[in-house]
Amino acid sequence: MISVVADLSEQLGRWTAVNKANPLPYLRRENRIRTIQASLAVEQNTLSLEQVTAVLEGKHVLGTPKEILEVQNAFAAYELLGTLDPCNEKDLLSTHKILMRGLVADAGRWRSGDAGIYRGEQLVHMAPPASQVPRLLAQLCQWLKTTDAHPLIASSAFHYEFEFIHPFSDGNGRMGRLWQTIILSQWQPILAYLPVETVIKQNQEQYYEAFRQADSQSDCTAFIEFLLGAFHVALTDAMQSSGKMRVETGVKTRVEKPLKTPQQILIMLSDQPDLSIAQLALQLGRSTSTIERAIAKLKQQNKLLFEGPKKSGRWRVL
Repeated sequence: MISVVADLSEQLGRWTAVNKANPLPYLRRENRIRTIQASLAVEQNTLSLEQVTAVLEGKHVLGTPKEILEVQNAFAAYELLGTLDPCNEKDLLSTHKILMRGLVADAGRWRSGDAGIYRGEQLVHMAPPASQVPRLLAQLCQWLKTTDAHPLIASSAFHYEFEFIHPFSDGNGRMGRLWQTIILSQWQPILAYLPVETVIKQNQEQYYEAFRQADSQSDCTAFIEFLLGAFHVALTDAMQSSGKMRVETGVKTRVEKPLKTPQQILIMLSDQPDLSIAQLALQLGRSTSTIERAIAKLKQQNKLLFEGPKKSGRWRVL
């Protein structure tokens, strides 16, 4: 975790420097729309990026009233980012009221009944009793207020614990993702516009599997590591998008040509030789089959070698 946080902090410094010099408001709005579309898509909203954009521009789209209302509510909630205190339970309730307005009868109130997380018909997590929700949320907010953990780790741990408590009858997933953004944007304001939700959507099964693993082991390490990897991918994509936009708008800034997948693999394995193929795929935003093909090519070119047992070996860049 420390290694990934250090790498992310360095990346973030470069991205922040670029965006301070050239704020690119259109790119920030585009990222906000991507965030909303992806976060809702995780919750089975079928509207495309183009349709979500049209809804926010006041245009008519072919979608259910519920899906359109979800978009409008989410945009209103994300617009509050700079005004909310992530350690304040009242802000949690008021934001949920906005996010779920017209969608559930108890918007803005803690759930009053039992709740579980299902994948299909399978129960994967049984949340604590409703009577415990206020106490658990108060403890979680107090921990967030006093922890000395790095914000990237603290926000990820909060995200997991929030989903574990499952404080609302509906909307917990989108609230958890929004609240992590709020926590991080207080540390680095530019993170309010990092669409990490798009990476979560692309790796949705891994997102749920990391939660299940953390739940079964009573240890949220796997969930935190997944989210740190997702941030790495989202930040890399955002930096590349910023570079493309600067070229398109005529800003005279040197933009390096994006590295190809094999080159990116060699760079990552030089720093973290114990990464698995699945971890490489997540951090680079590629499929495992793409990573496997790239690695096979690097081995043929005598640029990469795997040493030791399959499960505990390490990569060596030649």
